[in-house]
Amino acid sequence: MAVLKVKFTKTKRDKLAQILWILNWVSVVSGIILFSLGLFLKIEIKKRSEVMAKGDINSVPNMLISVGVIACIINFLGGKICYDCSDANKFSRWKLVMLPYIVCTFCFTFCILVGALMCYTMRNELEESLYLGLRDAIKFYKDTDIPGRCFLKKTVDLLQIGFRCCGNNGFRDWFEVQWVSARYLNMASKEVLDRLKSNVAGKFLVDGVPFSCCNPSSPRPCIQYQLTNNSAHYNYDFLTEELNIWMKGCREALLDYYTSIMRSIGIAALLIWLFELSVLIGVRYLQTAMKNVLLLGDLEGESDGWLLENSFVETAKYNINIIKNLGKANQISTVSSMNDPNIDVQNTDCGKTNVTTKSIPAAR
Repeated sequence: MAVLKVKFTKTKRDKLAQILWILNWVSVVSGIILFSLGLFLKIEIKKRSEVMAKGDINSVPNMLISVGVIACIINFLGGKICYDCSDANKFSRWKLVMLPYIVCTFCFTFCILVGALMCYTMRNELEESLYLGLRDAIKFYKDTDIPGRCFLKKTVDLLQIGFRCCGNNGFRDWFEVQWVSARYLNMASKEVLDRLKSNVAGKFLVDGVPFSCCNPSSPRPCIQYQLTNNSAHYNYDFLTEELNIWMKGCREALLDYYTSIMRSIGIAALLIWLFELSVLIGVRYLQTAMKNVLLLGDLEGESDGWLLENSFVETAKYNINIIKNLGKANQISTVSSMNDPNIDVQNTDCGKTNVTTKSIPAAR
């Protein structure tokens, strides 16, 4: 029994073909939107690639870009097919193409759904990439004279100013690394030497942060150094008073930023997937209705259209049997080739057939 069978008159078939022609062109625009969203996300990730570890974070934008390009091609072809389906004579040229086209379009719409879901599932990969990238960027913040790292100070400073953040997890991350270059340390100072000797690794560690961590909205001048020393500043208590530096870590700030972008892109991709799915259903109805009208032979008469010719269970069993038979057919052909005595048998008669072997009479 056919699933969701609908009866179509000639007028309904023509209207359906015209509507689907328009919707396929709208789908071309949706493909351009998907491509643009993927390109935008890829550019945004590229902007902060210096503070991200290498990983699979580009899989989502690459998926959206690829799906967007495929959408433009498939829907352009679909528009041409639906336009010709308004004429039964023109439909005959597409009759053998439409079913493979529907199958390919179904796989394509599934890819859109996968891309939309990936926008919500890549948060963990992005968080790990940001954690590792920011950790290395803060570690090499002082290396302004080393090629390949000299840009990190500027990158981190602009990042902390732009996103109003400080450190990786928070401002205390700066306490654990030497972020002041050795060329700017006065080695004749007893305070500097004592601090270097007090650290096992010989690093100049201070309870201070770079200037880019300062909050310009703070009513008091920025306190960058001795943040945990209450006696070093007048009327100051770092435990109770809100510090005049950014409290949020840059990993959290960047993660929130990219999460909001991907959430919006995911919603847009889901809407496009629903739209593409509705167009695909319409094309399936049009294909079955036109196929049946040709079988009936009355181009002006009514015809049935459906999503599946048989029930879901029967269709699933039929497809599974096809897959199984394909495997068995391959095995049978291989075994039969091995057992066939007429294959790869060498002829040792050198072209002579029916040669009678004469026996030599035995001596008496």
